[in-house]
Amino acid sequence: MTNQAKFGAVGCAMVTPFDAELRLDVKAAADLARWLCVHGNDFLVVSGTTGESPSLSDDEKKQLWEAVASAVDVPVLAGTSTSDTAHSVELTRLAAGCGVSGVLAVTPYYNRPSQAGIEAHFRAIGAAAGGLPVIAYDIPVRTGRKIDPEVLLRLAADGVIAGVKDATASPAATAELIAQAPEGFEVYSGNDADTLSLLAVGAVGVISVESHWAGAIVSDMVAAFAKGDVDTARALNARLIASHRFQSSDDAPNPVPAKAALRALGHPVGQCRPPMGEAPPGLDEAAGRLLETLRG
Repeated sequence: MTNQAKFGAVGCAMVTPFDAELRLDVKAAADLARWLCVHGNDFLVVSGTTGESPSLSDDEKKQLWEAVASAVDVPVLAGTSTSDTAHSVELTRLAAGCGVSGVLAVTPYYNRPSQAGIEAHFRAIGAAAGGLPVIAYDIPVRTGRKIDPEVLLRLAADGVIAGVKDATASPAATAELIAQAPEGFEVYSGNDADTLSLLAVGAVGVISVESHWAGAIVSDMVAAFAKGDVDTARALNARLIASHRFQSSDDAPNPVPAKAALRALGHPVGQCRPPMGEAPPGLDEAAGRLLETLRG
């Protein structure tokens, strides 16, 4: 497999802005999308799990896809999957008519389906995508199931998926997947802390959370590695370690910290809807301190 970066090297798993009453703020979403595109992001993922997709209605997702795809000139990937395959198919068909460039589909969560069930889920989404590229999202810490590499390779060989967002935290296993994948299959890091490690084994880039507030640094790190300037890439990754630690914890899981960082930057993104809920005391102040550190 060779590095392709079909959508670009740095994608932002974009938060969904809400107003003070936790209503969807479509204008704020469009404004944020435009800002992200001039601050280091090559493409955007809208209504993924960082975008609180389980808490969004289908109509809200449609509004977001249409608004963001109209607001920017970069590729927009729609998060369309749920723990219900039939609902995921319906959302994927809906997204295909909203001007998006591709689909991000996460492993069904909570149900803990078999590998055969996981494969059938992705095949159904692929058939509903209307020719749009589908990126599978493998994040076992949240879904309860890792996608077997053989399943990914079959889906890739059959053209069902164009790549994978890899949040498995196993660079050795990712290296084996990349070595066996067909030409053009793309692996994106799904954990910011693992990006440099995965680039070293052949990933094409990252679908990032911290690129909300550190997009330029993430972009420079990925570009430095691509040019063979490993020392610079390592130095930039070291600058981001505090950012890696900030973006999720037991007290403030992603995307709660991401919204805190954006509020500190002056973006009206609001709080998270339940069950994620409001930021705990002190998080917004911690976000401000992090931003000051990154500016230094």
